[in-house]
Amino acid sequence: MSSSLSSTLVSAAPSARGYWTSVAVKLTRDKVALVCGSIIAALILMAIFAPWIAPEDPLKSSILNRLKPIGTPGHLLGTDELGRDMLSRLIFGARLSLLMGITPVLCALAIGSLLGVVAGFVGGPTNTAIMRTIDVFYAFPSVLLAVAISGALGAGIVNAIVSLTIVFIPPIARVAESVTTQVRGLDYVEAARASGAGSLTIIRVHILGNVMGPVFVYATGLLSVCMILAAGLSFLGLGTKPPLPEWGLMLNTLRTAIFQNPWVAALPGFMIFLVSFCCNLMADGLRSAMDVHR
Repeated sequence: MSSSLSSTLVSAAPSARGYWTSVAVKLTRDKVALVCGSIIAALILMAIFAPWIAPEDPLKSSILNRLKPIGTPGHLLGTDELGRDMLSRLIFGARLSLLMGITPVLCALAIGSLLGVVAGFVGGPTNTAIMRTIDVFYAFPSVLLAVAISGALGAGIVNAIVSLTIVFIPPIARVAESVTTQVRGLDYVEAARASGAGSLTIIRVHILGNVMGPVFVYATGLLSVCMILAAGLSFLGLGTKPPLPEWGLMLNTLRTAIFQNPWVAALPGFMIFLVSFCCNLMADGLRSAMDVHR
């Protein structure tokens, strides 16, 4: 029996490698996904190396230089309402904006996948208890739920991340539960169970490999939503606190200057739009690449 099991695993391994190789090849042929991925990677690198890239201190203010237009000598993208260099603040703002846009989705991916896989694999009362609890969160729109939780916890970056994580756990858990319910009834899972494999072994070897693909693609699509919600919380004063640079907070502080210098005031909003747009296109490209029927 051990020899036949080994031969089965050996024959299955190239198939798995072939699938992921096919996914990688499809991604390299998707020019839109490559461009969007390159933009996201460039923004992440910009955020990491912000102290070396930014031309000035993002917190240095000068009332004499307030609301300078784009192209001002020494201030390529102008200045804000306190005379701070906009280019430097946008570069440093990428740190908090990307942190608050990516971290909640990653945390929700881990927690939601765990809850969904357990609910879908065990079934019965366990499934009912987990999924009915999750359904409670669907009674509230995501924006309202994020604002309510952040308001209850108080303003701050950590509390904003916690509130956004709670918002994204239910949809990810529901997708994971749905896929797990479909996979657990397949023949190879029943064969593994009949051969005496334990539940943890079945989940680790047979369930997770089939579940995490669709869940990861779905979570990638949530990055754009999370970026907008995180910026909205900071805009409302429930996220980042002044004077730290963050794109949503910068939109809030610059809203009074929209009639004086609209192009400078629109720059943080453009950055939020750019990241959200690229995340959506990346998710579409990844979804197409992982589609076995294409």
